[in-house]
Amino acid sequence: MATLHQANTRYTSGMQFVSEINGGHHITIDTTEAGGGKDSGPSPKPLLLTSLGGCTGMDVVSLLNKMHVNFSDFSVHVEADLRDEHPRIYTEIRMSYKIKIAADDRDKMEKAVSLSKDKYCGVSAMLAMVCPIVARIEYL
Repeated sequence: MATLHQANTRYTSGMQFVSEINGGHHITIDTTEAGGGKDSGPSPKPLLLTSLGGCTGMDVVSLLNKMHVNFSDFSVHVEADLRDEHPRIYTEIRMSYKIKIAADDRDKMEKAVSLSKDKYCGVSAMLAMVCPIVARIEYL
């Protein structure tokens, strides 16, 4: 049976909306003052990048834990180029995984990132259909 995800996004004022996600989490969405908002929250496209970073990050942590790999200082930096023409879509997404891990476990980190990108991360799979995603690992 399919899992149902829900978001109810309600207009508040200006360019601001508040989304209730899966019936309990709330997030304010807005745009910059230049775009007519008050910059009271992130705008939609950067939230998409946040979802990508969270999805792949959770995959990597889960996989490293299953492989019994010790790590620290893990983060995922995601950036993307936005084209000027409408619709303003991303033309390339770049992910940088930063992690402190033993040199002997680097191959496991590379496997975890590859599995996330190619098999587990649904956000990555959806975005990759319309935009190239480039990933790299930076060892601290």
